[in-house]
Amino acid sequence: MIYGEKNVEQPIRWGMVGGGRGAQIGYIHRSAALRDNNFQLVAGAFDIDPERGRDFGKNLHVDPERCYPDYKTMFEEEAKREDGIQAVSVATPNRTHYEITKAALEAGLHVVCEKPLCFTTEEAEELVALAEEKNRVVGITYGYAGHQMIEQARQMIANGDLGEIRMVKMQFAHGFHSAPVENANASTKWRVDPKVAGPSYVLGDLGTHPLYLSEVMLPELKIKRLMCSRQSFVASRAPLEDNAFTIMEYENGVMGTVWSSCVNAGSMHGQTIRVIGSKASIEWWDEHPNQLRYEVQDQPAQILDRGMGYLYQEALADDRIGGGHPEGLFESWSNLYTRFAIAMEKADRGEKVFDMWYPDVKAGLEGVRWVENCVRSADNGAVWVDYK
Repeated sequence: MIYGEKNVEQPIRWGMVGGGRGAQIGYIHRSAALRDNNFQLVAGAFDIDPERGRDFGKNLHVDPERCYPDYKTMFEEEAKREDGIQAVSVATPNRTHYEITKAALEAGLHVVCEKPLCFTTEEAEELVALAEEKNRVVGITYGYAGHQMIEQARQMIANGDLGEIRMVKMQFAHGFHSAPVENANASTKWRVDPKVAGPSYVLGDLGTHPLYLSEVMLPELKIKRLMCSRQSFVASRAPLEDNAFTIMEYENGVMGTVWSSCVNAGSMHGQTIRVIGSKASIEWWDEHPNQLRYEVQDQPAQILDRGMGYLYQEALADDRIGGGHPEGLFESWSNLYTRFAIAMEKADRGEKVFDMWYPDVKAGLEGVRWVENCVRSADNGAVWVDYK
């Protein structure tokens, strides 16, 4: 159980790039990072408009002198200070992630980056190598992974409760973009522009979320090959897809599917992951994140609830309030930011993190690699491609 006591000796001095006024994702970053006093927001380049960014930073109680016009100025000026930032979060459109993350690592900073980490596997591998060279932590905001029932699923699978794993069925398929809403919504408009969003829309924006959940639950699974078909049902979004189906074959014979969509009309969110074994199956749905459905063959289905004593201790460790009280996405992100902080402090001490998982730079690399392989398959006629 988390009670808000310190996880690090001193709060990590933290800055933000992006996430300014009107950026919903910026608020969730700040709420998550600041909740347990693991981070202290001391600087920011919050907006492409310097004056608007400065005004926003002042309203966050950030010293106006440390509200910078751009990230390069922030990194340069903060490096001159004895109390300069130690870490930065990148909450900007996709096309800027690589350059900002690289600059932050070169400046000796830890990074928390929105996904995708970058656009190409080559760029991602460069960032992995740079992070290892500098001994810096790069966290990726796969924000649903901090829900406790994901940890329960991980432990159940590892304990053999499901038997031999056979299939993984994943989807993130909402309906909010079933019409061309980007025509009147700037935050959606850039997501369907290849110059800003990259080589995909829903594969990278949505599909990588349940894919990462599968990596947490089933860390030994490695993709051998995949086949992907993608569509642009709103024609103006082409060449980017608003719907995609991916089939994966893993090296050990397990099969997996991912449905990525923003045109599933009527669906609120539609993110689920179902893991099917020889004895039982489990299913998690992000609209009901405090429950995990557990179905043993020839027995009535069970609903496991967050915070209950019958769960594995690893699933109870991140609870913030007793069972029966609902926790949500802000708590999930807070749990991840706690993991980021612990990893950052260990790195600063020259220690390695062996006893804790978190969505790290290699998870970011795998997300980029998966999207790249999906696009390659789809653009060659939805053919099977070896995963590389």
